[in-house]
Amino acid sequence: MRNRIGALLLLLLATQLGSLISPAYACGCGAMVPDDSTRIGVSRETSVVRWDGRTEDIVMRFTVDGNARRAAWIMPVPTRASVELGDGNLFRDLAWLTRPERKARHYFLPRPGDWPFSTGARDGAAAAPAAGGEASVGVVGREQLGDFDVARLTATDPDALRQWLESNGFSMPDTLATEVKPYVDQKWEYVAVRLAPRKQGSVLYGVLDPLRIRFDSERLVYPMRLSRMAKTPQSLGLYVLADHRMEPASPIGGSAPKVTFAGKVAGTHSLAPLTGGRETFLTAIDQEFPEPGRISGDHELRAAASDTPYRRAVYHDKLLMVGGFPAWMLATGALLALLGGGTFLWLRRRSAGAPAGPAAAAGPPTPAEPPATA
Repeated sequence: MRNRIGALLLLLLATQLGSLISPAYACGCGAMVPDDSTRIGVSRETSVVRWDGRTEDIVMRFTVDGNARRAAWIMPVPTRASVELGDGNLFRDLAWLTRPERKARHYFLPRPGDWPFSTGARDGAAAAPAAGGEASVGVVGREQLGDFDVARLTATDPDALRQWLESNGFSMPDTLATEVKPYVDQKWEYVAVRLAPRKQGSVLYGVLDPLRIRFDSERLVYPMRLSRMAKTPQSLGLYVLADHRMEPASPIGGSAPKVTFAGKVAGTHSLAPLTGGRETFLTAIDQEFPEPGRISGDHELRAAASDTPYRRAVYHDKLLMVGGFPAWMLATGALLALLGGGTFLWLRRRSAGAPAGPAAAAGPPTPAEPPATA
């Protein structure tokens, strides 16, 4: 079952930055390809994973720009999946829960912008069901969810899969068949999504409705294989809701994964559909892939050695003040006063212990002259 869980999490790869011109790759889940002569860029992809050891829930949301009226992408899933619209409030609440802690960090000596180096005050803040198809492709279901045309498929031939997608309005790159073959060999299924705004003439722009995908799983694997097709650096951003703090087993060709938040959170409000209202452990992970071609395999997420909590801190540097006055000024004044007082005492003691002045030396008495004789 090790390889069965992950492919859906493929979508959890965060997005390439910047615009992508057709044909182009826009997300780690594989390919997001717009219509001919149009472009689409994914400026941000935010994804949430809830895993309880038996089932996996994925909620993802794209923020896109460009002038494409339609675009499509596909991701493998290890088992039969259900797809529905997600709750956009989930992302707002998670952003609030994982916000950095603001702390003050004091410094003693004045810096440029502090008195007496400027006349202005400064805080010194630092921081900053489709027709047609091949016999080797099966259609499990097809639904319209918001701006998404979603097809759930099975396939025993990667080329047949690509041909079915092309003939049913899901534009895909030719190279996708090669990259998808390992998943076909493992008998995974697929979720194909065509983004098509319901309003006639609209283009894909801004924050799209979130999608929630649910499937059975026994291991938490984050597939990265299709991300090797990306032409621009990849950024992985992932919220993981599980019983323990989670971590990738290895960097798989990217920079070292960074935990930006770890801690227990209440499973209420927008988290309740994923957590059942129970307290859960939330781990937020970021990772960069400057050279996607170096991605060596899939992420395997495992429980960390301990559930150590962590929260980022944003420091604001502030001049140390005491009683409304700069501490360095008070310390300097105290030092000068101490030196002045010590000098005064030393001079006073020195003056009191000195002799009054040289006294005239008294010589022996001069003997009286004898009386004159007659």
